[in-house]
Parts: sequence; C-alpha cells; structure tokens
Amino acid sequence: MHFEETPLPGAFVVDLEANGDFRGYFARTWCSREFADAGLPAALVQASLSHNTKRGTLRGMHMQLPPSQEGKLVRCTRGRIYDVIVDLRPESRAYLHHFGIELTADTQQALYVPPTMLHGFLTLDDNTDVFYQMTDFYSPALGFGARWNDPAFGIRWPFEDDLMMIERDATYPPFDRRGYERRISHTMGSCK
Repeated sequence: MHFEETPLPGAFVVDLEANGDFRGYFARTWCSREFADAGLPAALVQASLSHNTKRGTLRGMHMQLPPSQEGKLVRCTRGRIYDVIVDLRPESRAYLHHFGIELTADTQQALYVPPTMLHGFLTLDDNTDVFYQMTDFYSPALGFGARWNDPAFGIRWPFEDDLMMIERDATYPPFDRRGYERRISHTMGSCK
C-alpha cells in the first residue's frame, strides 16, 4: 500500500499495490504493519457497509467526540462517491479546513479519516456501496454532526440539487465554533 498525506494532518489517501495478470488483480487492502509504519492505528474493531440506491444521496457530516478514538478507513467498493472530511481538532493547523476526493470502485483508493474529523459523502452513481473500517467502537452518546453545507467549512460539492438525505443531516444547527470548542475542551479534560 502507498500512503499519501492530505492537506489535513493525519488524514491519508491509501492506494493499493495491485498485482495483476490476465485474470485481474490481487491487492492487500489492510495490513496492521503497514499502517503502523505509516504512523496510523494498527487495529480495526468494526466494519460497516453503506449501500446507497440513488445518485445524489448525501450522508454526513458525522464524527465521534472524545473520548472516542474512532478513525475510519473509507473505500467505495461499487460506484463512485465524493468523500469529504473536515478537521475539527482545535489544536490542528488545519482546524475547520476540509478535504474532498472522489473515491471509486475502479481506483479502489481509500481515505483514512483520523479521530475528531467530520466525515460525509455524496454518491455520484446509483447503487453505490461504501465500506468503512473503524478503529473504535461506535457510541451513539458520543455522536456529533454538522450540516453538509455549513458556511463555516466552505465545502464545494460536485452538485447540490435534488439531494437525498435524512432530516437530521439536513437540519443540524449552524456550526457554533465557540460552543464546539467549549464542548471538546470539556470532553478532552474528562479524558485525562
């Protein structure tokens, strides 16, 4: 595997090293040694599949608050998505910045999303599958979300008409930077 860091520190695009012949190819999608050598978590504890029937399905923007250490390895296994992350680590030089990438079943690239980054995606094809592997167990009590089009992040999606999303994702309140920083500071303090 090849790891290329994005403009958001600790977030990586992961490329496969495929060994191909006339039958197709074989490629490793996970190796704890290679992830550890890249400075990334070497243990995965959960995996999930998101099946999306229609182009224009938007899921996000979500994350787990500390003390969760939920990082995600996200890969599109059928179809295409525009995958976006937002750095919500107040101490990061990229705080409130975002990164977007098209992930496709053809390229088989993955995106490693560190803990405390919002994540969401928009399907670019019908019948798109997204495979997640997580570094911590999901906890509904630690869930946090922000609107996909919140001006605080300035995300430019490939299109914004006729989107399909659940009401919760469409109606998050505007991002409150001070309120978030107080909440995350309090949560981080209780982790010590």
